[in-house]
Amino acid sequence: MRLRVLKVGCFGGGTGLPSLLGGLKNNPWVDPHAVVTMFDSGGSSGVLRDELGVLPPGDVLKCALALSRNAREARRVLLARLPTLEHARLGGHTGGNLLLSMMEQYSGDFIDAIDGLRALLGCRGRVWPVSVQQASVCAEYGDGSVTRGEVEVDAGQSSGRFVRRIWLEPSAEIHPAVAAAIAEFDAITVGPGSFHTSLMPIFLVRGVAEALQRMKGPVILVANLLTEGRGMSGFTAADAIARIEEAIQRPVDVVITNMKWPSTKVLSRYALEHKEPLAPGDLPDHCEMVGGEFWTSEIARHDRLRLAYALWSVLSRRLLGEA
Repeated sequence: MRLRVLKVGCFGGGTGLPSLLGGLKNNPWVDPHAVVTMFDSGGSSGVLRDELGVLPPGDVLKCALALSRNAREARRVLLARLPTLEHARLGGHTGGNLLLSMMEQYSGDFIDAIDGLRALLGCRGRVWPVSVQQASVCAEYGDGSVTRGEVEVDAGQSSGRFVRRIWLEPSAEIHPAVAAAIAEFDAITVGPGSFHTSLMPIFLVRGVAEALQRMKGPVILVANLLTEGRGMSGFTAADAIARIEEAIQRPVDVVITNMKWPSTKVLSRYALEHKEPLAPGDLPDHCEMVGGEFWTSEIARHDRLRLAYALWSVLSRRLLGEA
């Protein structure tokens, strides 16, 4: 085997993607790149988008922090919320969200603002917004009802409505620099993250599927640990693969999935939220399953080092081969 640095694009958002990046950045043979969903309508990001007209900074900030030289200290400073003062519009936002939003307004270009933040934090790899055009996630449920906005879509499925289809409104197009970066990746990963609001919206952006078809390496799904409410009861990794493949028009080559679960007490706590272990399901013949114990604490989050090592085992075997 001849080692070389592999450029890996990690697609997602929310809290799952930063956890993956935090593990990958410690591997000197991986050049990690985050491709981040940009359609957050909730919390500080949603308010800044509405009030300042900027792109939602939250997921980009979290990924940059995960790749930073001193992630713990950077998170402590930049994820702290400013106090809410009377007549102060910016109170309640995180310092990092405000910093990135101000850098965008100053530079006039969101990608330049991210690069400036990356330089400030000493990040390994890069963070790419999948699009710099504003849009919202919309969903149609099994009962025919329709809703708009990331928070609303999640709330609908959590309450028991099955998501029949999702789309972006207005439609958004991939940034040319991001399309060029994707085509040069040695491999991509998808997830972990909220399936309908962090993962699938990325593939609804015009030009993403075409960029992925030019990428020659494997597509690797990191399956979530749990389903996401009553509307996803019975949902499996195989279901996720089918939807992703339909969107990107190419196969998912590998799925990394958890195979050992925590105590009944821990699972019962999540069952109160109608969340259940995500089963592999009936995987297509072309998709390799890599199973392991990735849930090692009482919180439903992948162990970042175990996940990073599992991913490296897949990458090295598929891309580096035998000497």
